Amino acid sequence: MRSLGACRFLRGDTLSIWPHGTTADIGLRAFAASPDDLVKQVVLGMQQSMLSEVGSKQQSSLPWHHSQWNLPATLDWDRDIVKILEEVLFRAEVHDEWVVDISIFPKGVDSENESHIACQVAWVDASQVEREVEIKAVTRHDLQFIELAIDEELSSNYQEVPVAIGPGWVADLVFDI
Repeated sequence: MRSLGACRFLRGDTLSIWPHGTTADIGLRAFAASPDDLVKQVVLGMQQSMLSEVGSKQQSSLPWHHSQWNLPATLDWDRDIVKILEEVLFRAEVHDEWVVDISIFPKGVDSENESHIACQVAWVDASQVEREVEIKAVTRHDLQFIELAIDEELSSNYQEVPVAIGPGWVADLVFDI
């Protein structure tokens, strides 16, 4: 939600993302009520930033497929969000799986005491989705994944990105295009 240069998470918001330009990359700020929801916002925001106008329409009319991913975790959201986004890019490029929805389950430890992230993913055939922008990599430049307390504010260096006001979680990422 944008209001007077500020954003506050409201239950029922579907996508709270603000893309912004950098010198030769694409930046993204996302805002959500929980870390799991923030990951979803970032994934969908990254995907949306690559689509053409035609591609946005195409993805909604294609049949959905479902998968479960189990990714190694560090139990540090800053690093784990990068792993998840890299997996999304890899799946689109190598397996033609264009993510249209994702749910993140709490991180856990498996029987071999390895930490992991479980992701339930809905995807469509990536070869059927027209893109305008190619993201080559997820960078760690300006990376943030933080929790804001009630009424805590986080401004941005980018005019098109409103001030985030807690409670909630905020992520800032930059993608190499």
